[in-house]
Amino acid sequence: MAAEGAEEVPKFNAPVIQDNPTGWGPCEMPDQFRNMPYQPFSKGDRLGKISDWTGAAFQDKKYTNKYASQFGAGSQYAYYHDEDESTFHLVDTARVQKPPYQRGRFRQMRGMRGRAQQQRHQQSQMQSLRGGAKLRDRERQRQTNKNKGWQRHMGMRNMKNMPPVKNRDASVTVKPDWVTIEEMDFPRLAKLSLPNVEEGEDIVCCGQLEFYDKAYDRVNCKNEKPLQRVNRIFHTVTTTDDPVIRKLSKTEGNVYATDAILATLMCCTRSNYSWDIVIDKIGDKLFLDKRDNTEFDLLTVNETSVEPPVEDSSVANSPNSPRNLALEATMINHNFSQQVLKPGEAPFKFDEPNPFVSDEEAGQVASVAYRYRKWDLDNGVVLVCRCEHDAVVTGPNGENQFLSIKALNEWDSKLSGNVEWRQKLDIQRGAVLANELRNNSCKLAKWTVQALLAGSDQIKFGYVSRAHVRDASKHVILGTQQYKPTEFATQITLNMDNAWGILRCIIDICKSQPDGKYLIMKDPNKPMIRLYSVPDNAFESENDDLDEDDGVLRESEAFQPL
Repeated sequence: MAAEGAEEVPKFNAPVIQDNPTGWGPCEMPDQFRNMPYQPFSKGDRLGKISDWTGAAFQDKKYTNKYASQFGAGSQYAYYHDEDESTFHLVDTARVQKPPYQRGRFRQMRGMRGRAQQQRHQQSQMQSLRGGAKLRDRERQRQTNKNKGWQRHMGMRNMKNMPPVKNRDASVTVKPDWVTIEEMDFPRLAKLSLPNVEEGEDIVCCGQLEFYDKAYDRVNCKNEKPLQRVNRIFHTVTTTDDPVIRKLSKTEGNVYATDAILATLMCCTRSNYSWDIVIDKIGDKLFLDKRDNTEFDLLTVNETSVEPPVEDSSVANSPNSPRNLALEATMINHNFSQQVLKPGEAPFKFDEPNPFVSDEEAGQVASVAYRYRKWDLDNGVVLVCRCEHDAVVTGPNGENQFLSIKALNEWDSKLSGNVEWRQKLDIQRGAVLANELRNNSCKLAKWTVQALLAGSDQIKFGYVSRAHVRDASKHVILGTQQYKPTEFATQITLNMDNAWGILRCIIDICKSQPDGKYLIMKDPNKPMIRLYSVPDNAFESENDDLDEDDGVLRESEAFQPL
């Protein structure tokens, strides 16, 4: 009975303890922790900063990846309050990289997005911290200023490294006793026009022409020909020294000039370098002359370029100085115009012989013919001009066509537009010519005017380059190209009505002055020309120094290798 009445001993149920001998933590996943996101980690992960309040823009970029997990991070571990999740967010001020289609000119398309996308965008703005928004604004403003600075840099690049602008020297020194009569700026001259000027009428034709060798039309960059030195005499006689004009001045016209002088005046609005022309008014007659012992007949090189050649004082006798380039271009033009002819064939002769050839001259005269023509410019103004042809060629119907032959020369492609002729001349000749039109607009316009005044049927251009870029004495012919002067004038936007208007304006101003000597000079640094009244003996000191060979250019003497 005692045993039956004794109290029962309470039982103790020991909890189940999971033993993990190879690690720590439970061996099995409890139910309340199942399907919970798990952040993988690696033993190589390092503990970095507990809280970074400086923002992503001020991170130490040198150790960007040092404290980052190799598994990355996700937004699934962000904390959100159950009731008001809009008041909590991650501190993330990093700028989101936009895809290409949302950059640049597509920014204006933002206003056309759908309503749902706009709402999401507004919610993201509401969730941003004020400090983060300001930081992004500062970053955006900094980027905008950076872009503006880059644009200014692109527009003014190399300005710091460019040499200071050097004022050009005038072609003649203006004396204190010279009186300024008129100043004509280029914008005013560009508006002048004298339409309906008829074709010139031949008065006298002199000289003889050799025939052009059509084999040079097949020359290209792969079949180039060396430029040869042709020792021939070129006459550059001014107006008043021309015996034919002296004779015609008694019976024909009242304004007298050469084609080179007229072309300089008619294309003056394209010129940048200084030049001058002397005008003698005797009664109702005007004689337009070039001064003796000047560089009037030298061809300019890259005169209208954005960066024309400049004098390099650090290099003595630099081949790329403006004057040496002018000598080189003139020498090339003379040699090319004579090399492309057929010296063995009988030349074409006009009725009158060359008026400048004398028995005392020793040497062969260059192939050239002179046509003295006159134009009626209305109001009693009759112009007489000496024009030139360089060669003759047989046309498709057996007729003789007169040519004006000119040479374009390449000296250093890196300094003249980066258009290398040997690479582009055969396949992109238009690009080469367009580059020459930019760099030598004035020279090409004057050549075209001279061809139009002479009535040439074709104007032939030769492309001549240096054999070596640093050697200005050896050249090669890379190709040829020809145009009708009227068509080429249209291509280079040469308005002959404006050219005649400029000439007529200058003639009217000079004819309104009393008899005497005058000088027209292009201002060396401003787009204008000035008319001066000069004493009659203003240039007599220069004439006293002339030798007997004035007006004669011998290629072998005047244009030695540089």
